[in-house]
Amino acid sequence: MTHPGPRDALTDVAGLTVGHHQRLGGGWATGTTVVLAPAGATGGVDVRGGGPGTRETDLLDPSHLVQQVQAVVLTGGSAYGLAAADGVVGWLAERGHGFRVGPAEHHVVPIVPAAVLFDLHSSTVFGNVPDAAFGRAACEAAGLEVAQGCVGAGTGARAGVLQGGIGTASAVLADGTTVAALVAVNPAGSVVDPRTGLPWAADPELDGLRAPVHAEVDAFAALADDAARLNTTIGVVATDAGLTKPQCRRLAVAAHDGLARAVRPAHSMLDGDTFFALATGEGAVDVPRLDAITAAGADCVARAIVHAVLAATTVTGVRAYRDVLPSALA
Repeated sequence: MTHPGPRDALTDVAGLTVGHHQRLGGGWATGTTVVLAPAGATGGVDVRGGGPGTRETDLLDPSHLVQQVQAVVLTGGSAYGLAAADGVVGWLAERGHGFRVGPAEHHVVPIVPAAVLFDLHSSTVFGNVPDAAFGRAACEAAGLEVAQGCVGAGTGARAGVLQGGIGTASAVLADGTTVAALVAVNPAGSVVDPRTGLPWAADPELDGLRAPVHAEVDAFAALADDAARLNTTIGVVATDAGLTKPQCRRLAVAAHDGLARAVRPAHSMLDGDTFFALATGEGAVDVPRLDAITAAGADCVARAIVHAVLAATTVTGVRAYRDVLPSALA
């Protein structure tokens, strides 16, 4: 049996903090989210979508030299938004965090993988996209409390016909291991079952939901599917166990199982679905324990996606779940 951690957030994993920065209004609707692991975390990645936008993913190949990363960046802005990672690299370098390449404290190269989602349709002025200043500001804002909904990389996100956003969740296993996820939800597919009006991956009791009234379900099913067909769901799944790089890759693979439970369809050619995995602990992990961690990781991803949808508000002219199906919120 598992239960949520004290914050039900990615920061329940020791060694991680999360920061958001966004601009909303005045032609802007985009942002950046950073997961900081300044002391280092073993990393992995798995890319399943047909249109990814990424940085430094090759370094996470299990056969390659660098073992640990100091941050992961999730950002809006499509390929332009990868510039936000420059600000994170600079912020970490100023503090001496990174892969050491010389004897002096500042002789480091921060390892900062990144992934982008497509939200260019949300900002009303084309070219209003995250840059290095967004990444730096997200680092400055990082802490243990994790805001959800239309913040950071989820500011201009869209989940099918509904507003998307940032969501997070955690689980504590019977042996005390913590597993958690943070997801920027912006899929082309639907996050809600049109027959019931409930999110595909919802646990009505755990998520505080009840069946919405029929009129709201009918209204949701009638919403025009005019979503921009360039999307992407990106995220981080993490644990305080001591995983190796190959084991982190397995955790990233399992994260996509959670995505497939919560979004239908997932992994389309128009999505760039990408998940990073981080492990902050030490010590060996055997196969049965790894299986328990990866199973919990998939569950956390699915729950984080539900949390993003429930926390979202109407900010870009796309209606939020809470506005379309308000009777579901107990």
